[in-house]
Amino acid sequence: MAATAERVILASASAARAGLLRSAGVDFTAEPAAIDESRLKRAARRRGESAIGCASALAAEKARTVSRRYPEALVIGADQILAIGTEWFDKPADLAEACAQLRVLRGRTHRLETAAVVARGEVLLWRATRAPEMCMRRFSDAFLEAYVAAEGEALLGSVGAYRLEGRGVQLFSRIKGDHFAVLGLPLLELLGFLRERGVLLP
Repeated sequence: MAATAERVILASASAARAGLLRSAGVDFTAEPAAIDESRLKRAARRRGESAIGCASALAAEKARTVSRRYPEALVIGADQILAIGTEWFDKPADLAEACAQLRVLRGRTHRLETAAVVARGEVLLWRATRAPEMCMRRFSDAFLEAYVAAEGEALLGSVGAYRLEGRGVQLFSRIKGDHFAVLGLPLLELLGFLRERGVLLP
């Protein structure tokens, strides 16, 4: 139950992020931000930015973009970049690319550089970053083929070609860090901000 009528908007089309907020009892609407993420990432790489710095900038750009349309609302922007060392990965374009990406990640540890911000009237009010470490086991080719066949097109909506809330959990031998950040949001910190703001009851 909300303590105020202040509107909350999620500037994302992510079903996982929406599911986290919905399950936590946050009253919100989803308004995806139409920004050119690839262009912004290329510019960040040219400037030598870190993956977490880029994710934070993308989250801010998404929040500000939607905030221009709804200046009185609290707009949540979020982004996530999968990184191994200095190499960054994007969402796979098709299942063949998903398979290739999972083969690269197999047996290695990667980070999910996760950032979230809240903006109101284009002003950033809150920001949090997390970087969970994900250790993929050395799964067999047979497992990979069965996994991709079972998950299908759902893999294309994830930067890692996996959904931890589904069969993707079988890909891992160890996960270190915030579970909610793996799914796309530093949720506990975000809920704390919303309580401080008066959106949620203390």
